Amino acid sequence: MISILAQERLLGAALGSVFAGVVVFEQRKSLHRSISENYPPTTQSPVRKPVLAKKSGPEFSHLWNRAIDQTFGPVIQAFSSRGW
Repeated sequence: MISILAQERLLGAALGSVFAGVVVFEQRKSLHRSISENYPPTTQSPVRKPVLAKKSGPEFSHLWNRAIDQTFGPVIQAFSSRGW
């Protein structure tokens, strides 16, 4: 069982992180709003092609999953051996 002091610290860290995230989000939202109000839209920008084409989507996801498995595989095995 985790001690009360550790629980309070974890709760404080979690609440502090949530509060900081909300503050940052609101600041970014107000900054975006003020920029969009001060600079009216100009002519339409050209549409960009996606970086990853639809063909390479499954290949990329397969490579991504393999990289994650290789990176976090030992950590997951260590946790599962301890019963977590």
